[in-house]
Amino acid sequence: MSPAPKAAVKTGWSIGPVTPRVGLNIAVIATLAVVPAYAALTGNAFALTLFTRVVILAIAALSLNLIMGFGGMVSFGHAAYLGIGGYAVGILAKEGIGSGFVQWPIAVAAAALYALIVGALSLRTRGVYFIMITLAFAQMIYYVAIGLDRYGGDDGLTIYHRSSFGGLIDLSNRTVFYYFCFGLLLVGIYLVWRIVNSRFGMVIRGARSNERRMRAIGFPTFRYQLVCFVIAGAMCGLAGALLANHTDFISPAMMHWTRSGDLIVMVVLGGMQAMFGPLIGALTFLVLEEGLSRLTEYSNLILGPLLLVVAISIHGGIDGLITGQRGG
Repeated sequence: MSPAPKAAVKTGWSIGPVTPRVGLNIAVIATLAVVPAYAALTGNAFALTLFTRVVILAIAALSLNLIMGFGGMVSFGHAAYLGIGGYAVGILAKEGIGSGFVQWPIAVAAAALYALIVGALSLRTRGVYFIMITLAFAQMIYYVAIGLDRYGGDDGLTIYHRSSFGGLIDLSNRTVFYYFCFGLLLVGIYLVWRIVNSRFGMVIRGARSNERRMRAIGFPTFRYQLVCFVIAGAMCGLAGALLANHTDFISPAMMHWTRSGDLIVMVVLGGMQAMFGPLIGALTFLVLEEGLSRLTEYSNLILGPLLLVVAISIHGGIDGLITGQRGG
């Protein structure tokens, strides 16, 4: 008896001939790699600022794709971890602790701990109940941030010095900071790829397809999903630490539910279950948003319906449009 064929899973990471998907991924990475050179040659400093934001939010969207795209866990409060990471850096800086060796591990650990609490409660539910619980937790931490009068409250908090790494890396240099964020994005993509294609990732994908069957054959799906949820929260917390250093400012708006909606749009727009989908989605969304805002003050009235049309007509996002496949 011949072995049963393994189900093909769209990961967005291909080795072999240069397919349209691979060509697009290479083009995006190559474009991002030369942004600082373009900014220096043209004197367009804003381009470096914009694309640094693209790279950072792509890390956050990548973490969301891990649980939503591959795990089927639609979190509508994912921006909470972005805010927690940012506030960890801002609060420590306010208290005179400027070392990145202290700030960043605390930012990641705080986001991971909060994800553990949220996941332990929300993963016991399914569907709209899961979505609403994650949203409720995000709004709760949002209002906690508003109440932190010592750290700016609703007005936010200015960070006067970026994280210090003892002279090993100068984050105050915008080009160095950009490439540092870019390197972390590539590491994040590789990490997610390894997770998704591991035995752990197979359980996560299997639970997304048929959780009851996975439990019946002996896999404790709750524990697997909770670990995946915590990993995603920690990654998003790191993105929050980067964003705080990039903007030199933190505010409750970082973790508002609308920011979570933006991250979901980035994932869906780029293509769920596509490894480079969150990056492509973040790039498309933020460039469109910036371009339209320069053309008209009513940019959201154009961007909203445009994204709705894309979501309805192209089910696999930009990745699905390129490959001719439909998203899951």
